[in-house]
Amino acid sequence: MGYHLAVDPTDAPISATQRRVLDVLKRQGEATADELGEILGISSSAVRQQLKSLRAAGYVDSQQERGQPGRPADHYFATERTEALFAGANNNLTIEILSHIEDEDPELIDRVFERRRRSRVAQLNGKLTGGTLRDKVAEVAKLLDAEGYLTDFDECSPERYRINLHSCAIWSVAARYSQACTTELEFLRDLIPEATIERVTHKGTGSHVCAYEVSA
Repeated sequence: MGYHLAVDPTDAPISATQRRVLDVLKRQGEATADELGEILGISSSAVRQQLKSLRAAGYVDSQQERGQPGRPADHYFATERTEALFAGANNNLTIEILSHIEDEDPELIDRVFERRRRSRVAQLNGKLTGGTLRDKVAEVAKLLDAEGYLTDFDECSPERYRINLHSCAIWSVAARYSQACTTELEFLRDLIPEATIERVTHKGTGSHVCAYEVSA
């Protein structure tokens, strides 16, 4: 599926129902109109009306499932334009401030992001009370979800987990400054130091989710 980079916040308004549709699509990755209707508890025809508007605004695209008997179903997915929609309201101001810092001292940018990482670790580390690896993964996912990353996790085995960030709360910043993504990985490693953590998918390279594999 094709994604197009869009880092600027959009001004196309959406309804509460449309936001719920986008929330599901970002968490699921993709879904048909029937699947969305079942999850949201509304009719498929109502979902299709919302999808039509969202597609016209550039928030949604679709691809057809091939190789299946019968008429191929449209599988809808949220486009990168939704990242700005779900991102924090202060992203524009943050970018402006960072750009001024970069103009004054380019090397200072790295130190700013590193300081942010250490600050987040110090702030959140005390909230990790779980003893097992699963407990810590669950708590980290909950903390990131509260920050706006639409986060959940999969238990692949008792010793291997996958943390999924379906949205990027700092998308506009991350799209311009790669340090934001680099320090995010180090941040997770600091929170769960006893585990091996690797990024396995990345929104910056076209995936619909940033995913991190956590293993004992």
